[in-house]
Amino acid sequence: MAGTSEGEHRIGLLNGFAAYGMWGLVPLFWPLLKPAGALEVLAHRMVWSLVFVAVALLFVRRWAWAGELLRQPRRLGLVALAAGVITVNWGVYIWAVNSGHVVEASLGYFINPLVTIAMGVLILKERLRRVQWAAVAIGFAAVLVLTIGYGRPPWISLCLAFSFAVYGLVKKKVALGGVESLAAETAVQFLPALGYLLWLTAHGGSSFLGEGAGHAALLASTGVVTALPLACFGAAAIRVPLSTLGLLQYLAPIFQFLCGILYFHEAMPPERWAGFALVWLALILLTGDALRTARRPRRLAVPAARTAETPASAPADA
Repeated sequence: MAGTSEGEHRIGLLNGFAAYGMWGLVPLFWPLLKPAGALEVLAHRMVWSLVFVAVALLFVRRWAWAGELLRQPRRLGLVALAAGVITVNWGVYIWAVNSGHVVEASLGYFINPLVTIAMGVLILKERLRRVQWAAVAIGFAAVLVLTIGYGRPPWISLCLAFSFAVYGLVKKKVALGGVESLAAETAVQFLPALGYLLWLTAHGGSSFLGEGAGHAALLASTGVVTALPLACFGAAAIRVPLSTLGLLQYLAPIFQFLCGILYFHEAMPPERWAGFALVWLALILLTGDALRTARRPRRLAVPAARTAETPASAPADA
């Protein structure tokens, strides 16, 4: 039994590394889709994601959730809101990568946990611990430093961080599984996206049919690029603790940051390094506080368990 548990944990870790690794390396994929513009890539991503996920759901025969969702107008409204917010997130990210702003895009996912905490205070009226307040304050200072460094607010980072934080909040209320949620959201996106692609084709602006079979295959593969890491994440989420996933989530922006610096050779003047250093300090504080909080209930539970159990030498089923 212990071996099985250890094996499941190892599988979960591998899936977690795969999911966040793919999300972290996706900046290398979007430039391959040129000369397609960001809007065309976004529309193809919506259309082909639904196709891919629908085939996957047909294969595993998981459709019961769809009937329940259609009978709940409030949840349907939340799914539509989530689809709108993630459309903004995807569109800004694709445009940012293909316009030479990979590092600034990575910053959005670094500061996303800080934005999520701030929204919890403002919207859900949550109370923060001192360390969390300190992390949010340092994150705010980092944005000010980066505003000076860029000569403007880092709006790409802020847009990505806030849109993904809102998306996470809405998804929490919808309470659907990862693949099911993606299917519902892309179903909302499908008709507008398909309509845009047909309009683009009619006006001679589509690259899907005019750049060869390889280009068309790459555009179609946006569905796989979207859904595959999500499937790996779902496999990881049921096998490893949330604290572990919380640490793994930083792999994606780290890889994105490294892609921007080492592969795309984006500039990093000293003031940007200073801003990023402040963000990383805030995340170190936040992660340390989260790990301490996660360990505390386990430490409290151990003495209670020992007083209730049989002598330590006795087998568990005695």
